Amino acid sequence: MKGVTEITGKKPVNMSGGLISKGEPIGASHLGQIVELVWQLKGKAGKRQVSNAKVALGHVLGGGGNCAVTILKK
Repeated sequence: MKGVTEITGKKPVNMSGGLISKGEPIGASHLGQIVELVWQLKGKAGKRQVSNAKVALGHVLGGGGNCAVTILKK
């Protein structure tokens, strides 16, 4: 299923480049994801905008097994 996770694909993934593109800031990783998800749902993500975004999911696994999952819906 080539292209399925691209910006125009059926299930776009990491439009902002993912956590590694941000240097994996300790303690701020999931917050950065939430900001991107909100921008996507509001249609304010600029060149990274997924058209007609309605649901967004962010997840992070940190040191010591800490985990966070957030699902936002328009």
